[in-house]
Amino acid sequence: MITRFSIVTLVFFIISIVFVIQAFTFHIRLPYLGRRKLSLNLTTAPILAIAILWASQCLGPQQIRDGIAGTDGVKPFNILILFFSLAYMAITLDITGVLQSAAFWVSNKGGSHGWRLYFYFYVMLTILSVVLGNDPVILSGTVFLVYYTNATGLEPIPWLMAEFAAANTASMVLFLGNPTNVVICEGFLINNVAFTAYTILPFLACIVTAFVLLVIQFRGEKHIQKKLKHTGYLDPRSVLRDPVSAWVGSLLLGGCLVVIIVVSFFDVDVWMITLPFAFAKFIWDLAWDNYGYMSGRIPRYHEGKGGEEEDPVAQTSDDPMLSAIKRAMTLEQQKEKEEKERREKEEMEKEKRKDTFSSASPTLKEKRHDTFDSGSPTLNGTARHAAAPGSDSPPSASPPPASAAVQEGEKQSSERSRPSSEPVQKPTPEHDHPNPVLFPSLQKRLRRIHARLSARFPTFFIALPRLPFALVPFAFSQFILIEALAHQGWIDVFARWLVIASRNGEIHPCIWLIGTLGVVLCNIAGTNIGATILLTKVVRAAQLSPEATRASGIALAVASNVGAVSFTFSASLAGLLWKTILEQKGIKISQGTFAKWNVLVIVGMTGVGLGVVSAEMAVLYRR
Repeated sequence: MITRFSIVTLVFFIISIVFVIQAFTFHIRLPYLGRRKLSLNLTTAPILAIAILWASQCLGPQQIRDGIAGTDGVKPFNILILFFSLAYMAITLDITGVLQSAAFWVSNKGGSHGWRLYFYFYVMLTILSVVLGNDPVILSGTVFLVYYTNATGLEPIPWLMAEFAAANTASMVLFLGNPTNVVICEGFLINNVAFTAYTILPFLACIVTAFVLLVIQFRGEKHIQKKLKHTGYLDPRSVLRDPVSAWVGSLLLGGCLVVIIVVSFFDVDVWMITLPFAFAKFIWDLAWDNYGYMSGRIPRYHEGKGGEEEDPVAQTSDDPMLSAIKRAMTLEQQKEKEEKERREKEEMEKEKRKDTFSSASPTLKEKRHDTFDSGSPTLNGTARHAAAPGSDSPPSASPPPASAAVQEGEKQSSERSRPSSEPVQKPTPEHDHPNPVLFPSLQKRLRRIHARLSARFPTFFIALPRLPFALVPFAFSQFILIEALAHQGWIDVFARWLVIASRNGEIHPCIWLIGTLGVVLCNIAGTNIGATILLTKVVRAAQLSPEATRASGIALAVASNVGAVSFTFSASLAGLLWKTILEQKGIKISQGTFAKWNVLVIVGMTGVGLGVVSAEMAVLYRR
């Protein structure tokens, strides 16, 4: 029965979704803490909605407990342990440089052929995303493509959109590829191996469809060049920071996946497998880094002048990948420049010899001038232009543009370095005043301890901030809010609507309804995690036949991964991560541009993917 409490619960659920899709930042002033920013985003908005609903008695402690411990076979706590264990192994493997080394190898194979290189990168990102999941590939692949397209003069949008589509689509193959897959396997009681068996054909259809549609959209020289202007050999070993850890990490991750497949036929929670493997990788990272620190392979920590510690991250701020790309492209461009200058010099020599022999009776002075010209054409040509602009003799080569640019840069630099007569003081707004620091000595001591530990154990302290900690409050909040909707009767209402719309739970209407709703809700219901949790609850509450329930679960698996290739950045955590990385690298892609290039891809993949699922179920459940 729908009451006023039910309406309030639904309203605040929708409001929290709005803040997840479009975060808002407020400035508030707190006593003793100065002016602070309060952001309502995917981390804070759902928690605030829960607090308000709890205060208004729309939910109680039981719903909060159920949202954390889980109901109907879905265990949020176990899902997060599983996801973080795999994320740690994948991220620490990425830190060794394996993904960057693979990207360099693919770049060399593609050479200067634009479309072949585009295809090779698409295949590489797809394979890596199948094994590692979308987040590690988005994290490392996005940075590489930004550097690479900048160095080669390519338009970055086609390459970045292809990476985004490949990484998110490929995560549907293994149930470990995306947290939504784990929710579906536990909520619909689908075996881990069976999950892959169901999703492999929709994945192949979607990944091929996405590439074809990307090629159609980005056809034309302005998007992808047939032949790259700047190329160079990228040494894969130059970015492989730690080959030993790369081997150990690959073996541990591969062994973990094999054991999971084996135990999937037994009644064993998967997190019990992944957690020991992640712990073993954690112990290895600490022991190997400590050995490297003691042996001198890792630079020793030392404090800077004035007793202030130096930031270990700042000490290693030069990205090996960026350095390698710049070095390769610089060498290639230097070769091209030298070859061009050599040809120009030969042409000038030919012109000078022709002019010399064509003169009727050159004087001895002119001969000396010609001799000096042949020795230093650029320098003498410049001098002759300055001294005798009206001379009839052909001028020598003018200074190259690079020289002029250097001279102009030196001029501007000298002007900047010239002391100003009056000191310029920038007005300091009131809100920019430094905030008072609480416990400065304690903070300084903690920073020093952190710097020392980061220097001794760099792998762990680099991986730690990359772990998706924002997923913890967000996932628990989504589970709690949906438990609140169930407590107020909304899940039963939605379930009745599903039964009516699917003609009493027929298989094929359920596939297309759940699949289409899944893609839409990924964009408007607060990431694909929230959409998956909500629809899983609705399908279970509808009490469909086992065949229709299984078909709905597979359709939702396709929708939750395809839906991440979306109209909004917040359709997945990978989308938010992708957007943040690009902004840090100076590339801003608007919401409209993002939706423009994804709309055709997502519509095509949705239709093809759900069509394959429907065909699979028609074969499995012949009637």
